[in-house]
Amino acid sequence: MQETRALALTFEVSGLPPVKTEALSIFAAGHRQATRVRALLQAALVAAQRTGWTPLTGPVEIDLTLRCPPGHRTSDASTLLGGICAVLADKKRVSTIGLAHLGVLVDVALYTDDRQIRRLSYLEEPAEEFSYQVRVAEVSTAV
Repeated sequence: MQETRALALTFEVSGLPPVKTEALSIFAAGHRQATRVRALLQAALVAAQRTGWTPLTGPVEIDLTLRCPPGHRTSDASTLLGGICAVLADKKRVSTIGLAHLGVLVDVALYTDDRQIRRLSYLEEPAEEFSYQVRVAEVSTAV
């Protein structure tokens, strides 16, 4: 039997990614990152549905390509990657806050948790408008 599960998922999002810069959860209702969180979750949901994606349970790599006007980046790479990773992991298993305000988006998870991450990459490209591309992929465990 042939494995048909997708091992990599790449998708685009307009605007800026959510950033993780404080102890307050970016999932809290009314958080200042709420619009960015929802945009990322919606884009991930569409991509996952299109490909039949199921959350990865083994080692993963995450690539972020930020497109922005030269000299207008709003955050450093670590806070951008932190926000992306927080949003794309399974939120329900670790959250102690209510997530009902996310509706069906609460179920969007591309992998289980950050302990799975083996590689992170960040690339910045010049563009007229802010947007970004995210790629989540399974890392081969072959030795």
